Amino acid sequence: CLNSRAVSFGRSIAVVHLAQFRDGTRFLKTCYEPMVSVHPHSAHVRRQSRPSHLNGSARRARRKFLTVFPKGFYDVDYVELERGYKWAAHLAWEEHLSKNRFAAMIKEGSFAKIASQAVRIESRTNLLFSFEKMALRDAVRKPEDAKLFSQSLFRLLYGRGSLNSRFDQWVATIALLPRKQTRVLTWPLVTVFGFIARPDEHFFFKPTVTREAARRYGIELSYASRPSPELYHTLLDFIAKVRSDIRDLRPRDMIDMQSFLWVQGSEEYPD
Repeated sequence: CLNSRAVSFGRSIAVVHLAQFRDGTRFLKTCYEPMVSVHPHSAHVRRQSRPSHLNGSARRARRKFLTVFPKGFYDVDYVELERGYKWAAHLAWEEHLSKNRFAAMIKEGSFAKIASQAVRIESRTNLLFSFEKMALRDAVRKPEDAKLFSQSLFRLLYGRGSLNSRFDQWVATIALLPRKQTRVLTWPLVTVFGFIARPDEHFFFKPTVTREAARRYGIELSYASRPSPELYHTLLDFIAKVRSDIRDLRPRDMIDMQSFLWVQGSEEYPD
């Protein structure tokens, strides 16, 4: 998508994307998301009805988010600035790399196509830095590396076993991929595809911003630059706590949780 705009439409929010065919022709693509009806004074209602057990740091985080987006996760500006493009990436994943499609492509041996589709879908977001995007493209360029990447990614997203074990094998696979200039074994790179494909389960971890958000929330996250299932589990425990604290704001998934914490820790949203 080249650009997007979110507008309210009845009981839905319409996210209108300016997209482009391969020949360069541009067209508009509209996706709809349910929008809970919101009373004009709902932001004030939420402030009054927030969970009473919240500490000062949690209250400040909540207040900052609702100051930026008065209608919370159902604010039209929120959808336009934060949720819209991430949800559009998820819809693109469901169209091209859903569980059934992914499995069929693995059976056909279409590993290069899988890797290409995954890289292409991510490239339309701003989740990874440009040097991380280039490192990823280089890492899956060879057929044997595309195969390794594809099979391991399928197990992470759709395989059996605990999340810890699936994440562990995924990290081990990424560590085996070739590196030209920039390393590929980073937290953003190992968490971005889970976040795009399965926002019901996976969180996208940008260490600097997320750790700053946690610090402002009154929690020091354990951290090491090398990804591990133990630290990912600790991160998800923190996300679960925050989600419980703001449950009355009705966050839908990890897209909302990542966006909430981005508002807390990013310089894009100063205090």
